[in-house]
Amino acid sequence: MTHPATPKGVLEAAVYVDDLDAAERFYAGVVGLTVITRKDPRHVFFACGESVVLAFVAEETLTPGDGIPVPLHGAKGPGHICFNVPGDEMDGWAAHLLAKGIEIEADFHWPNGARSVYVRDPAGNSVEFAEPKLWGLNT
Repeated sequence: MTHPATPKGVLEAAVYVDDLDAAERFYAGVVGLTVITRKDPRHVFFACGESVVLAFVAEETLTPGDGIPVPLHGAKGPGHICFNVPGDEMDGWAAHLLAKGIEIEADFHWPNGARSVYVRDPAGNSVEFAEPKLWGLNT
């Protein structure tokens, strides 16, 4: 049997939050993502380029939602998400985050020269803005 084609990227990634309003203020208001849908008290979903960021209230994902046969998947504790940012936009992102009152937890260059800026979202998730060359990607 032959192996199927390699996936072309990550379609969606989830972060777990405790306050949908705060998540929406951060991911839409600060990061600039577009809200796709929101269903209180369970989730708010955002468009991010060709990907989707799912912000779930973890406790709400421990029960089936609307009879859709998606496996239960709540998580506990802070997670991590990284946004792909071109190198020439990194200074602008760092300045924007500071102007919005978001504390920069770390801002550094990796041994390969890629830069990462780390902050926390209101739920404590680690949010990274990094150049794609961090992973040897050219996009």
